Amino acid sequence: MSIRGLKKKQPKTFKVRIITVDAEMEFSCEMKWKGKDLFDLVCRALGLRETWFFGLQYTIKGMCTWLKMDKKVLDQEIPKEDPISFHFLAKFYPEKVEEELLQEITQHLFFLQVKKQILDEEIYCSPEATVLLASYAVQAKYGDYDPNFHEPGFLAHDELLPKRVLRQYQLTAEMWEEKITAWYAEHRGIARDEAEMNYLKIAQDLEMYGVNYFPIAQNKNHTDLLLGVDAKGIHIYSINNRFSPNKSFEWSSIRNISCSEKELTIKPLDKKAEVFKFFSSQLKVNKLIFQLCIGNHDLFMRRRKVDSIEIQQMKAQAREEKARKKMENQRLAREKQLREEAERAKEELERRLFQLEDEARQANEALLRSQEAAELLAEKAQIAEEEAKLLAQNAAEAEQERQRLEITALKSKEEKRLMEQKMREAELIAVKLVKESDRRAKEAEHLKQDLHEAREAERKAKQKLLDITRLNYPHMAKYPQHSPGDSRDANFDKGSTKLDLKDIDLKRLSFEIERERLDYLEKSRKFEDRLKELKSEIHALKLEEKQAGLYS
Repeated sequence: MSIRGLKKKQPKTFKVRIITVDAEMEFSCEMKWKGKDLFDLVCRALGLRETWFFGLQYTIKGMCTWLKMDKKVLDQEIPKEDPISFHFLAKFYPEKVEEELLQEITQHLFFLQVKKQILDEEIYCSPEATVLLASYAVQAKYGDYDPNFHEPGFLAHDELLPKRVLRQYQLTAEMWEEKITAWYAEHRGIARDEAEMNYLKIAQDLEMYGVNYFPIAQNKNHTDLLLGVDAKGIHIYSINNRFSPNKSFEWSSIRNISCSEKELTIKPLDKKAEVFKFFSSQLKVNKLIFQLCIGNHDLFMRRRKVDSIEIQQMKAQAREEKARKKMENQRLAREKQLREEAERAKEELERRLFQLEDEARQANEALLRSQEAAELLAEKAQIAEEEAKLLAQNAAEAEQERQRLEITALKSKEEKRLMEQKMREAELIAVKLVKESDRRAKEAEHLKQDLHEAREAERKAKQKLLDITRLNYPHMAKYPQHSPGDSRDANFDKGSTKLDLKDIDLKRLSFEIERERLDYLEKSRKFEDRLKELKSEIHALKLEEKQAGLYS
């Protein structure tokens, strides 16, 4: 067969892009493939066996639609693009994630999808629960918390909290990181799959978890209700409240669901109960609701039947895998513990070694210091010996000086005694001079008083003489030529001569008194000079005594 013939027999293909929550893949599909063929190819590529939870979703005319498994891919109303994009997502949700999600890849895909729905606020979560969920997400991504490795700011590039929560509380990124890290540190020892499972177990209790909402109306004109489909049944909500349903239909209480154009009818198992009818805006919406109802109802019935052999095998493998992982985790934990203990022992040995090295260094330094101290002490001993010799020589000289000072002190004492005697004699002379001075002063005062009285008597005598002369010889002025008058004048001159002699005696007396006073003053001055000399000599002797005492 020719090469051209082989080429003609190769089927025509088209490209598709499969987008999972965390990756993208491209495949070449044959033109005749049905939706199930493409879906199985993707599941094989992912290693997924729990295929009944998932589907391939695409968007056409603004509406999200699931690829039908029993129809050809190209026969369905899909986007005209190359490659054609499909999102591989969970279409149906389990009632109890811990019992139904057997494979680790299934659990991981659910974890990523639910986490994205919470962050995109498609599922409402309280702020406290979002912080706890974020801590499990961090544990799944980073493993055990290590304060030496996970330094502040290591979550700066991770999206962990919904924007609604960030806007609701005026907290900085550092504060949120501190709150998340506080919970994160509590999860030490939890493996990645356990952390993801704990995340899903918390998320499955949220009111909006696994619910697909559609706007409906009880009549053709008004759309004032929401219809929600999940793993437990069908729920009717008011348009502004997606948390608490106004009415619920459990799958076990529904007898039949029918769809015709825009009308969908729910018939309860109780025939007496009222049949619920509602309308949607488009036929496609009704068909989508109908598909979700059928799929969720089938899973609901499947959970309540005996597991098929495939499911039993998968559960057994899951149990074995869990047991193996548990043992592996225990072994790893034991190895980690032993490694940590070995590291601690190593650190302790290194610390001890460092301590011993430090002690050896200190001992070496102490030895060097001791040697230096010994050398210094030897030098000091030599210096001390030289100082001792010098001190002995100084002591001998001091002894000689002491003896000399003793002799000097004896002489000083004798001189001091003589000086004291001279001072006593000088004091006695001074006392005598003071007494003599007082006596002479008193005598001078008496003499001055006598002189004053003599002069006063002289003045009175002269006055009396003049008065007598005027009374006895009034005509002397008229007869000045008579000789008798000359004789009286002569007598008067004699009296004047006597008075002048008396004045001369007084002057001489005053002169003698003044001379004696000057002599006295001269003697006093000389005596004071002598006293000063004596005081200077005494002061010099005292200084010599003090110096002699210091030398001794």
